[in-house]
Amino acid sequence: MEERILLTECADATGIISKVTSECFNYQVNIVHQDQFATTDDNRFFMRTVLEGDFSCENELVQSIRDLLPADAKVRLVSRAKKRIAVLVTKEAHVLGDLLIKSYSDAMRGQIVMVAGNHPDLRDLVEKFDIPFHYVPTEGISREEHEERMCQLIDEANVDYVVLAKYMRILSEKMVARYPLGKLINIHHSFLPAFIGAKPYQQAFDRGVKIIGATAHFVTNNLDEGPIIEQDVIKVNHRYDARTMAKAGRDVERLVLFRALSRVLEDKVFIHGNKTVVF
Repeated sequence: MEERILLTECADATGIISKVTSECFNYQVNIVHQDQFATTDDNRFFMRTVLEGDFSCENELVQSIRDLLPADAKVRLVSRAKKRIAVLVTKEAHVLGDLLIKSYSDAMRGQIVMVAGNHPDLRDLVEKFDIPFHYVPTEGISREEHEERMCQLIDEANVDYVVLAKYMRILSEKMVARYPLGKLINIHHSFLPAFIGAKPYQQAFDRGVKIIGATAHFVTNNLDEGPIIEQDVIKVNHRYDARTMAKAGRDVERLVLFRALSRVLEDKVFIHGNKTVVF
C-alpha cells in the first residue's frame, strides 16, 4: 500500500479531527500516525496525518476534506518520495560533509543532486559522492549576475529545497523573492536572535557568553530573522576565545541543520507567520 501525508491548516473549530478522520475512513485510507496543534493567540489549527491505502481518488479526498473545514482551510496530500536538494557552499566542509554522508546513506528523506559554490575548495569532497559541483566565481561580475547564474543552476536541477550550508553570502531581495517561502533553508552559527550577521562567534566572545549555539531557519529578506526550524546550544566558558568557540560550534551546526532538514523533508514543518509549528 502507498503512504501519503495529509497536511491540514485552518481556523480552529470544534470537530475538525473528527471530520478529517471520518472522511479518511469514507475513502478507505488508514491513519498510521497523526499530530495536531492549535494556537491560542490567533486560533489556528495544524495537523499532519500519515495515511496508507489506495490514493487513486486523492483529488476527491482532498476536496471533500476541504469542503468540510473552515473556508480558509489549506489541505494538501503529499508524496513520501525523496525530495531533491541543492546545497550552496563557500569553503567550510563540516556541514556539507555531514549532509553528503546522510544523503549517501539514506539517513534522510532527500537526495542531494547538486552543489554550487562561490569558491572551488569543496569540489573534491562533493565529487567523491558522484554529485555535480558547480564553481560560480564572483570575480569580474556583478552580484546580480552571480546570483542569476546560481539561480539558473538551482532551477535547472529542479530541486525542492535549497540549503545554505555555511554559504557566506547574503542573498539579495530579488533572489529570495524568486523562491517560495520555505524553499530556502539556512544554518546560522548562533542561537538566534542573538548575534545576527557576520562573525557571531567573535560577537559571542566579546559579550562573554556562557553558551553558544546554532539556528536553522527559513530564509527571508530580513537577515537571519526567518522562521526558526531548529536550535541547540553547548556550554562554553572563559577559556574559549572566538576561534575555539567556532571549532566547538561545528558539531552543533551540523546537528541542528540535519535535524531541521530532516523535519522539513518529512513534511513536519508548518510556517505560521514568522514562526513554525514542528511536529
